[in-house]
Amino acid sequence: MDLARTEVAGRRRHAARLGLMALPVAFFGVFFAYPVAAIVARGLRVDGVWQLGRIADVLTQPDIRHVLWFTTWQALASTALTLLLALPAAYVFARFDFPGKQILRAVVTVPFVLPTVVVGTAFLALVGRGGLLDELWGLRLDTTVWAILLAHVFFNYAVVVRTVGGLWAQLDPRQEEAARMLGASRRRAWRTVTLPALGPAVAAATLMVFLFTFTSFGVVQILGGPAFSTLEVEIYRQTSEIFDLSTAAVLTLVQFAAVGAILALHAWTVRRRETALRLVDASGTARRPRGAGQWALLAGVLATIAVLLLLPLAVLVQRSLDAPGLGYYRALTSADGGVFLVPPIEAIGNSLSYAVVATAIAVLVGGLAAAALTRRDAGRFVRGFDALLMLPLGVSAVTVGFGFLIALDEPPLELRATWILVPLAQALVGVPFVVRTMLPVLRAVDHRLREAAAVLGASPWRVWREVDLPMVRRALLIAAGFAFAVSLGEFGATVFIARPDNPTLPVAVAKLLGRAGQLNYGQAMALSTILMVVCAVALLVLERLRTDRTGEF
Repeated sequence: MDLARTEVAGRRRHAARLGLMALPVAFFGVFFAYPVAAIVARGLRVDGVWQLGRIADVLTQPDIRHVLWFTTWQALASTALTLLLALPAAYVFARFDFPGKQILRAVVTVPFVLPTVVVGTAFLALVGRGGLLDELWGLRLDTTVWAILLAHVFFNYAVVVRTVGGLWAQLDPRQEEAARMLGASRRRAWRTVTLPALGPAVAAATLMVFLFTFTSFGVVQILGGPAFSTLEVEIYRQTSEIFDLSTAAVLTLVQFAAVGAILALHAWTVRRRETALRLVDASGTARRPRGAGQWALLAGVLATIAVLLLLPLAVLVQRSLDAPGLGYYRALTSADGGVFLVPPIEAIGNSLSYAVVATAIAVLVGGLAAAALTRRDAGRFVRGFDALLMLPLGVSAVTVGFGFLIALDEPPLELRATWILVPLAQALVGVPFVVRTMLPVLRAVDHRLREAAAVLGASPWRVWREVDLPMVRRALLIAAGFAFAVSLGEFGATVFIARPDNPTLPVAVAKLLGRAGQLNYGQAMALSTILMVVCAVALLVLERLRTDRTGEF
């Protein structure tokens, strides 16, 4: 009887795993793989014949080779600069306890969830024509590589702080203390004990920063000018301005191959981090700084955060208030400027509505995928799907957006004229964050509890409701918050598919910045400030919900 029950439970688990994977596989197949394949096929097939020779033709063009070189070079430089400035902060947040730490931790994360368009706008207000540095010292850095590098550090600072700092806080400090008692110096103990333990987290953060900067679009589009172009910007230019789909298709394949290699390395480092470390409760590892050196380090980190993260945001707010009587904000209620078919203020409601729907889709799809990935009997296909879930973060959002217009314009998926297209594209970006947030908590649930419930006759749905859900409810809320924030700021795909009478906030900001005139510039600053405030409020709520067992990203 027990053997029969075990076999029945095994068949139920197998069926449940297939059921959990069905929706995520279908979602990514229809709304990611199919549109990307459609746009690539449209560019490389002529009269039904694949023009593979076009790949070599494109890659040998001097201007394309320059784009590839600049994309790689700026990503390496941005990653190195981010690590240099953010690793000390990771240590401070992991090991020091000081007033306002939790609020500051949320503030540090705000730039990461801001749309890249807003990041570019903030630095434009700081280093561009008429910006703060231009007014004070006549110094302009826009259309220079330094503006791009600093904006990338601003955007990715939190990746290093939360990924490396989150693990650093959980490392047992007694291991390093034991090495010191055996005669090792402080530097040698750190080099031989702590650094190897942090290696996987540093590697994972490095790869993630490189991925985000390698595929940078909004920042380079706004700050780079005509002199600088990354792969993502060039794909956008070839698609929307030159209408050369064959070149755009080749560049998409190059980016796809590079992102695939990065994600494979990232998956390997994450597996090492999960299996090779002995962790402790993070709440007991932080203490107040001791000695002049530690206080100086804390002061230096706080000064870096103030100058690098808070100053651009403060200048953004200040520029939005330049007009008397909140003039730029009041102008958002009028469509007289001719930039939009509707008043720009309506973009706020549009963005919030789209983000709510996108969050619901992302939580459903990502939650099912995370549940399938945590099963101990998951097959190789399921584990491989874990890496595929990250692809939307690296594959050109421009390609996805344009692919939506081409692939989803005929039965049975005639969605081009419907509003659902925007939240579907935003959900693609939100799903990886849901999976990465929920996986660590789901994996911490004792699998024997699930097996016992199944053996006693509980259905898979009841097992989830009574065993998993009470333990992951908080992680689910955090996952929903991250999905909402990143959906709110999605720009690369939305710029193609958002209708002129229903613009989102990032699209509205980009359109305002693209037109001359002080009023348009001021309205862009005002909309960016509104979007920043919404993202900041979401992050503060998330910080209150955060637990030490919850994934960082």
